[in-house]
Amino acid sequence: MTDSADSPATDLWLDEPPRLDDSGLAHLQVKLGGLHCSFCVGTIEKALTRRDGVGAVSVSLAHSEGLVEYDPDVIAPSGIVETLRDIGYVVRDPRKVQGYEEEEAELIEERNRFLAGAAFTIVTLVLMSFSWLGRPLSIASGGERVLIGPWLILGLAVATMFVAAEPILRMAWASVRRGILNQHVLLEAGAFGGLLGGLLGLFAAPETFPPGDFLSVAVFISTYHLLSGYASTLVRARSTQAVQRLLDLQPDTARVVRDGTEIEVDVEEVQVGEMVRVRPGERVPLDGDVVSGHSTIDEAMVTGEAIPVEKSEGSGLIGGSINQAGSILFEVTKVGEDTFLAQVARHIEEARALKPGIIQLLDRILKFYVPGVLAVAGLSFVVWVIGPLLTGGSADFATAMFATLAVLVMGYPCALGMATPLAMMRGGGMAAEKGILMRSGEAFQVFGEISHVLLDKTGTITAGSPSVVKVVALAGSDKSQVLALAASAEQQSEHPLGRAIVDAAFEAGAPIHPVDEFESQTGNGVEAVVGGRKTLVGKAGWMEAAGIAMDHVSAEIEAMESAAQTVVALAADGQLLGLIAIADEVKVDARDGIARLQETGIKAVMLTGDNRRTAEAVASLVGIDDVRAELLPQDKAAAVRSLQQGGARVLVVGDGINDAPALTQADIGMAIGAGTDIAIESSDIVLVNGRINSIVDARDIATSSYAKTKQNLAIAFAFNGVGVPLAVTGIVGPVWAMIAMITSVTMVLANSFGARLRPSSIPAAFRRLRQLIAAPPRPSALAHLARRRESVITVSAVALSGMAGIIWALALSSPGL
Repeated sequence: MTDSADSPATDLWLDEPPRLDDSGLAHLQVKLGGLHCSFCVGTIEKALTRRDGVGAVSVSLAHSEGLVEYDPDVIAPSGIVETLRDIGYVVRDPRKVQGYEEEEAELIEERNRFLAGAAFTIVTLVLMSFSWLGRPLSIASGGERVLIGPWLILGLAVATMFVAAEPILRMAWASVRRGILNQHVLLEAGAFGGLLGGLLGLFAAPETFPPGDFLSVAVFISTYHLLSGYASTLVRARSTQAVQRLLDLQPDTARVVRDGTEIEVDVEEVQVGEMVRVRPGERVPLDGDVVSGHSTIDEAMVTGEAIPVEKSEGSGLIGGSINQAGSILFEVTKVGEDTFLAQVARHIEEARALKPGIIQLLDRILKFYVPGVLAVAGLSFVVWVIGPLLTGGSADFATAMFATLAVLVMGYPCALGMATPLAMMRGGGMAAEKGILMRSGEAFQVFGEISHVLLDKTGTITAGSPSVVKVVALAGSDKSQVLALAASAEQQSEHPLGRAIVDAAFEAGAPIHPVDEFESQTGNGVEAVVGGRKTLVGKAGWMEAAGIAMDHVSAEIEAMESAAQTVVALAADGQLLGLIAIADEVKVDARDGIARLQETGIKAVMLTGDNRRTAEAVASLVGIDDVRAELLPQDKAAAVRSLQQGGARVLVVGDGINDAPALTQADIGMAIGAGTDIAIESSDIVLVNGRINSIVDARDIATSSYAKTKQNLAIAFAFNGVGVPLAVTGIVGPVWAMIAMITSVTMVLANSFGARLRPSSIPAAFRRLRQLIAAPPRPSALAHLARRRESVITVSAVALSGMAGIIWALALSSPGL
């Protein structure tokens, strides 16, 4: 696998001076390509920890990232990267997110390699079928028939092993050189065993070593490994774009005022202390303090609060926030790595590195599996060679080769490797039907262990946008009149609260009248003439300053504000006519969904950047008693980390940029589908429908799918546990071992998808294949079949239906890919 980002010429990031911690150690973060399964994680950890100067190594399979602790006095970052590349993995600068085209190219390469292997396998089965049916392919040469089938299969085996599966061979060789035993080594041991047996049959003893049988094994197991790698890549093909998308929020240019002239320059050229102008509708380019002007700023990315914040002279600004109203001039206080956006990006990266590793069930099982299978294979060879010698006979090399290869094939963890991805695809399909996207395999396993769910307020528990929740009519007017007059005055306003009033009037069918002499009083409200009446709509304090009596409604206003509502007053011709309460409404299913979570024993906690009074008011409406308010993004991640250090498993649900570090740090991060791209890309699960009730649905699906994973592993080990001893004794030969392996994969497939693979969902080609398999063979073929150990019907039917079934399952479970 090659990549332009993998070239040493682009490794300038490795020359940057390392940042040392208190113990004098540095940390190197890398983006990794070519990760397929937990075996890859173990391979990387073993290879790096054997290097002098390398301490702890953490690899995230979900995010395709690694964090390496090292002593810069002993080993350089380039040495670490060289080791990673030497064992076959692509290494990239973690700050440069892989582009969509690169990601697609990587996935397409995996797919094409598998399809090539699948084509070689099908051709091999056809050639073997001729032999099994007693009609081997041959050509006339010198008056004799010369068999060409085995030679063609030799070519297919070489093409599969050294072309289609070349990356596996390269990674296996790199692992062997370092004394690391993994699934790549086990595969190549079986493949080369089959190749060696085939060559012995072709050139030395064709009766003792049937070349077609041995060579076909090399093709089959290489192709199944390619399938396993492609399936894993397909399941995890969601690259984390969070950091790059976050930094993209910062504008590329800024309007800097120099010598009284406004000029546009690249944001990288702006220095601390310079003056920058921001007009309505633009993003604030850098952090700073307002020098002149007044405006409302959308800071939802920081606090998550849906209602904009008033800014005037002396107020702080955050780069990336949106200026909604007036033009403002501000002094730059932070640039580069010190800006808020850069800090959040760094917190996301730190959260990934500090996220506790989830030990997959299969990791525990496979820790000693590959060395065990290789040891048993070697033992079987020794037994069949030395055993006869001890009893006065001669070494049985043929049986020893058969038994050793059969053990390697029977012990190859193909079904084990597919057990988790297939269960994930099943669960992912079920979740998608409920508007839930499962993006991480770890989520399936750990969901059943979750003890705490930490929910963001705005956009998660609430709708995420302001709306009118209450109208109080005064001075003889009714609610419809209050809403109509206020909406008429606000119809030219661009303020979110004004738009909420206009939307409410439209929904209520209240008439909206033309206005005269409209004027916006920035930071206070609007003033207009509606139907000849001077109308004010805005803050209560502004009304009092205009001489309008407000004392008689002070208790009502206080009650509204205590309920986390923003109060807008309406007055006409100097008289107060009504109060309008605006709030970010709680979602209709929030209380029920949180109650369902608590019934499962999960403790609900609210995390929010909003003020405590508003947070507690919302929490009381949905039944949450643990509220943590006024938190910055790093504070949310720290709260998650604190619970994890106490032994808790944590689920975080959020929708904003300010939630991204916590979503990444959590054992499971769950984003609301209507949220920001950064939150979605930082999560393991996406709730497309945004319903709180879907959290419990996701939990039920995840725990069910994890149960399927354990069932799949039990099926796979049942075949391995019985087959390996039989292979050692020589009862099961290599081809029958291959049949058993394919059968185990097929059973794992059937268990995972069950009713999803109904006859009605199988393409016509598959139905035709099933009809052909069910048709009785010709009488002339029966005699040949009876004399053969291998059955063409069994091999062809099981292999093709198993492989085709898996391909079809991938298609069913991965629409759009």
